[in-house]
Amino acid sequence: MSRRHGLLSRLAARLARWWMRFRTREPDTRRLGRLGEQAAAEYLVSLGYRVVERNVFVPMGEADLVCESPEGVMVVVEVKTRVRGRSPRSDAIAPEAAITARKSRKLRAIARHLAKANGWTGVRIDSVGVEVPSDGPPVVRHTPGIGALGR
Repeated sequence: MSRRHGLLSRLAARLARWWMRFRTREPDTRRLGRLGEQAAAEYLVSLGYRVVERNVFVPMGEADLVCESPEGVMVVVEVKTRVRGRSPRSDAIAPEAAITARKSRKLRAIARHLAKANGWTGVRIDSVGVEVPSDGPPVVRHTPGIGALGR
């Protein structure tokens, strides 16, 4: 019985360590995401875009921003934010590189759903990469047209 108790003790300790890492990391991640989305929205507005909605949830997932371009095209925007200066490995990779093939498929499904639900004749998918340096304002890069659906 003491062997089982030892196993349960170790398991409980491991779970407690995991929970503390999860609890302390999660708010920072959310805060960073909100900061990146705000910087992206401000940047797009400065280019003439109109932010229609933020954090749109549909059955396929979430669209960070839904905007209307200056040309009148509806745009689903994926925002990726990274803090610079934490590690050389993450500093070498652009935030936009985190948009994998799986994420691209998901973004296309989200865009199709939104287009059908709202009667849009065309929708485009853009990405915005936000790099937050240890000092100074965020650096924002906008890549239009990483995916397009019908016109």
